[in-house]
Amino acid sequence: MRLFDTLSRETRELRPLDGSTFRFYCCGPTVYGPAHIGNFRTFVLQDVFRRVLETGGTRTLHVRNITDVDDKTIRDSQAAGMPLKAFTDQWKDKFHADCKDLNCLPPHIEPGAVEHIPQQIAMIEALVEKGHAYAAADGSVYFRIASYPEYGRLSHLDTRELVLGKTQEQRANADEYEKDSVADFVLWKARRPEDGENYWSSPWGEGRPGWHLECSAMIREYLGESFDLHSGGVDLVFPHHENEIAQSRCACGGHFASHWFHTTHLLVDGGKMSKSLGNLYTLKDLAERGHTPMEVRYVLIGAHYRKPLNFTLESLQGAREALSKLSKGARNLASKAGEGHVLTDAGFGPFQSAWEGLMDDLNTPAALGGLFTGLKESAQLEGADAAAALAGFNRVLRALGLQLPKEEVAEIPEAIRVLAEERWEARQAKDWAKSDALRDALAAQGWVVKDGRDGYEIQPA
Repeated sequence: MRLFDTLSRETRELRPLDGSTFRFYCCGPTVYGPAHIGNFRTFVLQDVFRRVLETGGTRTLHVRNITDVDDKTIRDSQAAGMPLKAFTDQWKDKFHADCKDLNCLPPHIEPGAVEHIPQQIAMIEALVEKGHAYAAADGSVYFRIASYPEYGRLSHLDTRELVLGKTQEQRANADEYEKDSVADFVLWKARRPEDGENYWSSPWGEGRPGWHLECSAMIREYLGESFDLHSGGVDLVFPHHENEIAQSRCACGGHFASHWFHTTHLLVDGGKMSKSLGNLYTLKDLAERGHTPMEVRYVLIGAHYRKPLNFTLESLQGAREALSKLSKGARNLASKAGEGHVLTDAGFGPFQSAWEGLMDDLNTPAALGGLFTGLKESAQLEGADAAAALAGFNRVLRALGLQLPKEEVAEIPEAIRVLAEERWEARQAKDWAKSDALRDALAAQGWVVKDGRDGYEIQPA
């Protein structure tokens, strides 16, 4: 598989560092409310990425964290009058339920920030000891960016821009704390009255870890100092992932992530998604409008991960129609395969182009197009050939994580079948008057006949 790397700005082939298991880390949700479809675009595409690797025969180790302590979780739990753990657990459960509905595979390991505070303190101690971090008078601890000359390589930022404060607005959270340079970021936050009971003891006094540090500590715990790939939304490139690289390499050594995989923003009706505009949709919001999670998943993978996705409610209707067509095509292939043909997992047959799209920089729109093209190309196949094509179709479908709707097939009365067959024979004989009369007779009884090149279908009107 080849995938674009944010750091090198090149599309590179992916190979496990250990030659066996592809180990990767995804920045997970901050559990202070329901995840919205913008969040899920990233999580769904990460799921497709993992599925493609596994479909291609690569073993994976997928680690995704839960951020259960930060400014937002503390603020909102305090406002709700709930203990932090009870507050974040309810939203973590909701996130897991939404992931299941979207058919996302659970990560192999899902660590939480709170349970790894000792590891975070140990990492800060290492950074202070090596001269990469310093304590402020209030008990907060900061990473000294000037101590890491490679800072900015991932986001292609010049450190002079940071010192001049050109990115200060993006670092508003860190600016609340005393520090030597506007560019330095917080590793440990001293306890404040508004934190309530949410604090822990440390060598620098009571407080809590900084958000950026949490991922580095959990990565080190489960993936070590060097691993295959790190993923997240493009909004995390700076400062979050830039800070992760700096603190991890300075504390632990190692190469950290060999590859960086970032997904681009989701737009809604061509603009930014926000609560104030009333277009911040959750899975529940869309379900209340009559849309299924699978329709949402189809839309979320419908654009290339490096291009913005413009989400509209109309696109969900298009997804419903597309899934229905895929379901119909799969049923037709299955009926032509007949009984007794074993569906093997060898090859992709007419769906090879769909698979090649996924292997070439995770091109999901090309893969979706390849499914429809493959169904068209396999329309004339019968028996074992149809069975082999169906196996290829199912493999691509699994890689995309799509589950097709099970449409109810209406029971067709024998009298209606007879009329439809007579009409088909009249059409074959070019007896258009009789054909039209029989069509009208079927319509009068509530049935529609749809003609194809090699046959017809009868459906309720």
